[in-house]
Amino acid sequence: MAQKQCMEAEKYPSKVIKFPQKGKVERCKVIAVTSGKGGVGKTNVVVNLALALIELGKRVMILDADLALANIDVLLGLVPKFNLQHVLTGQKKLSDILVEGPRGIKILPASSGIMEMAQLTESQKLILLNGLDGLEEEFDLLLIDTAAGVSSNVVYFNLAAEDILVIVSPEPTAITDAYALMKILFTRYQEKSFRLLVNSVHDSREADEVYRRLSLATERFLQISLDYLGYIPLDDNIPRAVKQQRAVVEAYPYSQASRSFFQIARSICQLPPAPFPKGNIQFMWQKWLECSQK
Repeated sequence: MAQKQCMEAEKYPSKVIKFPQKGKVERCKVIAVTSGKGGVGKTNVVVNLALALIELGKRVMILDADLALANIDVLLGLVPKFNLQHVLTGQKKLSDILVEGPRGIKILPASSGIMEMAQLTESQKLILLNGLDGLEEEFDLLLIDTAAGVSSNVVYFNLAAEDILVIVSPEPTAITDAYALMKILFTRYQEKSFRLLVNSVHDSREADEVYRRLSLATERFLQISLDYLGYIPLDDNIPRAVKQQRAVVEAYPYSQASRSFFQIARSICQLPPAPFPKGNIQFMWQKWLECSQK
């Protein structure tokens, strides 16, 4: 049944497809979307994947975890009154700052230009986790849009997720930095599983070559698993949608890029759940406790 609905969504990508309930509440899957360097289109990928997942019947929340340089709200033309800074300073609860975007997407907006937010304290992590714990049952997926690079915040959010989705472009520096990010997460924190999305490529052959190079390097030198999730082609509709402060899957649902986003969203729907408790909010609690004891 789900396969039939996914096929229908491919034919009509702007149509909302609701998956049938299985009679039990499934726990919220946490996916960190990250990159070794900035400028690879990570935040744009997060927004479009989130909206595509909503079209497939999922309840999605985005956590803008680039805590000092917020971008999610800007991409969608939203002007939040409050943000995570108000939560982490004790002025508001997470539920108070939730912003609703297109198609009912929920966003936890970050602050912008506040350098103190670039590195969370242990008490701030505790506040954030406590708030997320209260929202878990309302969503099927939490997408964490991390900052680029390998800061302590980036490392923490990646380790706390069930899946780590690395965004990379064909640029040599992007490939090198993506490898460096995975190397740090593996050598220092024993993270062994990553998924890869190649962005801004001319065609599938270019994307395959990027995956091949990274996969060979990670298998040879790190002995880690790198799962290829797909690619997003270069498409003039993407910058056109950005200028409109809209997601391309909403503004141009039949574009080549939008079809790729829907294909990857369907792949995410089919990802097997990790063994409990990895990847849900309880797992994030566990990781915080482990890190605080080191």
